[in-house]
Amino acid sequence: MRALQTMLDKLWAAHEVLQREDGVSLLWVDRHLVHEGSHHAFAKISERGLPVAEPSLTFAVVDHYAPTRGRSRIADPQIARMIDTLRSNANTHGLRLYDLTDPYQGIVHVLGPEEGLTLPGLLINCGDSHTSTHGAFGALAFGIGATEVAHVLATQTVWQRKPKSMRITIEGALGAGVTAKDLALGWIAKLGTDGAQGHAVEYAGSAVRDLSMEGRMTLCNLSIEGGARLGMVAPDETTFAYLEGRRFAPKGADWEAACADWASLASDKGASFDREVTLDAAEISPTVTWGTSPEQAIPISAAIPDPADVPSEKVEAARAALDYMGLKAGEMIEGTPVDHVFIGSCTNGRIEDLRAAAAVLRGRKAKVPGLISPGSTQVKAQAEAEGLDRIFTEAGLDWVASGCSMCVGMNGDLLGAGKRCASSTNRNFKGRQGRGARTHLMSPVMVAAAAVTGVLTDVRPLLEGRVA
Repeated sequence: MRALQTMLDKLWAAHEVLQREDGVSLLWVDRHLVHEGSHHAFAKISERGLPVAEPSLTFAVVDHYAPTRGRSRIADPQIARMIDTLRSNANTHGLRLYDLTDPYQGIVHVLGPEEGLTLPGLLINCGDSHTSTHGAFGALAFGIGATEVAHVLATQTVWQRKPKSMRITIEGALGAGVTAKDLALGWIAKLGTDGAQGHAVEYAGSAVRDLSMEGRMTLCNLSIEGGARLGMVAPDETTFAYLEGRRFAPKGADWEAACADWASLASDKGASFDREVTLDAAEISPTVTWGTSPEQAIPISAAIPDPADVPSEKVEAARAALDYMGLKAGEMIEGTPVDHVFIGSCTNGRIEDLRAAAAVLRGRKAKVPGLISPGSTQVKAQAEAEGLDRIFTEAGLDWVASGCSMCVGMNGDLLGAGKRCASSTNRNFKGRQGRGARTHLMSPVMVAAAAVTGVLTDVRPLLEGRVA
């Protein structure tokens, strides 16, 4: 009788070529996504005179350094050089390149699902930690380092030790104004940035099943911030509905066969996990970070914690965070003034995120400047067709092209020192959005609320009578 298997077990076994004596597995890679930062890996295989093993399975994307303005002539020579290097490597090895003028260009973790390159059951690698985003489709997806990227380029395989399994079950219904971003920040705040260390997290429960694919991608994207190696959601009818008709998704009879196969990827009922955590969706409320780590997050209605009240091993980090962020323990986080807002990134730059933010901003004026960068050119076109861009610009915010933008600031979209930003991104460490910049992570609707009030604020009253 076959042993009961988790989804991780099934996906791992399907891709394992062999296992070394030390327990490390050689895995076949179905999709390899590369970007401007992958130039080190291309240099490594070039030094050895090696070609890309499977050019048809490798996709190059301009995103981290992609200018969101002035793309026809890139003023910064470093940015231009990085993009030109990717173009050269893609041309040399015959790779599909999503360049700046490509109608499907975008952030790699947004365009992959849009294109149907991301499919259930695949193993997907990219030299970017937030590759876990693709796990929302029931894929085995995780980020790898430059040496591993070179190995995948040369062999279409990667060496990896199987992580432990962890299931986070979230039951119940989310309240108004509460999103997948709040779920993610909520569990990370509860368990810590090492709460899922060494584990592959599978998300389950009614609250997860009720999420759209955009919401599931947000949840899986942030798994890394809780220490997980990757995040996953079992494919279901929501998954299939999103993927049907995508450019690279199966068609016709192949589609029917694929859906039947994908449905079998779910963890077997009764399968054992190394760790189980259960959360109540009703206890999650709009959440914001107060410090310099995603775990330093609290409900918008809460007071900023006193370092004396956090676990002893985290006291110094809490003190340093308060000092850097210019905040005082005991004060309410709501009402904290902001200087700038940003909506975008591979975490929250999809059409659903923009629609939700627009519901708050419609007919209102922003009190602070801000930037809205859609996650892809396709998202940008869809938003403009729906008139969302006009809502943003009429509110006084800048509507720009797609790319990683102010999430990481490699393209020149930066904050000044001491400036405070309400951001829909995934990381808030010191200097993430610019030297000395202060970043508060939150959902797109919470960013929109901060824009129209000029302070960190609870979005729920602003959503009354509106559809988000």
